[in-house]
Amino acid sequence: MPTIEIEEKVFEIDGNGFLTKPEIWDGEVARLIAKYDGINELTDQHWAVINIIRNNYEEKGMAPMIRQICKGTGLKLRQIYELFPLGPARGACRVAGLPKPDGCV
Repeated sequence: MPTIEIEEKVFEIDGNGFLTKPEIWDGEVARLIAKYDGINELTDQHWAVINIIRNNYEEKGMAPMIRQICKGTGLKLRQIYELFPLGPARGACRVAGLPKPDGCV
């Protein structure tokens, strides 16, 4: 199983870089994964996106559609890409600790 090491903490990941054990996720894990992805600080806007993604995952077992993220946060798609340069699926879902979303390439 592949792993990544961030600040002396080791995480098991799948071949696409997503956590294999989403249950270990917490705010510190989010911060570390964000750092690994080049996001130096998680702002309130980052957390708004992360919380919508996590809440949807916990309620429905899947990541929300991008339209739901935009509507729930009031952010435009362009702004979400600015916050998460790897995109809402690959970047935001990784930071939120979710498994790879369906349709994510």
